[in-house]
Amino acid sequence: MQAVPLPKSDSAVKLTFDREHGLSLEAYLAFCREHPDLRVERTAGGEIIFMPPAGGESSNRSLKVAIQLAAWAESHGGQVFDSSVEFILRDGSALSPDASWLSDDALRSIPRQKRKQFLRVAPEFVVEVRSPSDRLKSAKEKMELWIANGVELAWLIDADRETVYVYRKRKPVRTVRGVSELTGEGPVAGFVLRMGPIWRGLG
Repeated sequence: MQAVPLPKSDSAVKLTFDREHGLSLEAYLAFCREHPDLRVERTAGGEIIFMPPAGGESSNRSLKVAIQLAAWAESHGGQVFDSSVEFILRDGSALSPDASWLSDDALRSIPRQKRKQFLRVAPEFVVEVRSPSDRLKSAKEKMELWIANGVELAWLIDADRETVYVYRKRKPVRTVRGVSELTGEGPVAGFVLRMGPIWRGLG
């Protein structure tokens, strides 16, 4: 196989293979094992997406979401994951949300030994925090992909604009602006995300 120089960019870069020599899921997993320090995702078509490291404020906002979600899960059940997790979805794509929640029932469907690997399941709830390098159109497309692969509820937080796009199965996208709290529904009914710390970021 011909060596390919890794791209350097402040925004996500997609490495596309031709249809005849597309990167299989097995080859992608091997690539990830060989390059554990890279932040990458995979499209259903076998393209690799190189993700740049998060900026300080984006990382801080994502962590604040994950902390609040984890605190809620401690008393309501389920497991919470940060942005370092990767889920293998039913269409073959491999994606990493900024924060996510998986029910205990869904987790039990995965053999214990395979829980140490990329999780071959869709979380019931995901949150993506838009960073300055994320194109809004691409961010929204990723949210649609989550829903198409079985996620029940997904929030796209555009904190600089104090806007949240709420995605649900078989329902239109709902846009929420300037709220102090965002209330969960469906799989995370009862979860309340305090938005003040998210809006403020590092300001």
